[in-house]
Amino acid sequence: MAVIEITAANFEQEVLKSAQPVLLDFWAVWCGPCRMLSPVIEDIADENPSIKVGKVNVDEEMSLAEKYGIMSIPTVMVFKNGKLVDTSVGVKPKSEILAMIDE
Repeated sequence: MAVIEITAANFEQEVLKSAQPVLLDFWAVWCGPCRMLSPVIEDIADENPSIKVGKVNVDEEMSLAEKYGIMSIPTVMVFKNGKLVDTSVGVKPKSEILAMIDE
């Protein structure tokens, strides 16, 4: 499944109302660690069709970054049934990110 661009306009539908778990990557174009994490996020999306994977560009979607208290990027969040269930800041290996979803 492809990575979805998440915006304030589609956040409720794609994340809060999603029937499947949602993995969100808060990132920015200028962020080196975000570029390091990006292939991992894309691999997770490609290899796990049961998970919805989205990316939030914090420069373009400041309201979402503020709402979820994003202070450092990359920040990865997992939502299940419309609720935030886990958060991770910084570059992490794929196994740790997948473990967040499985909890």
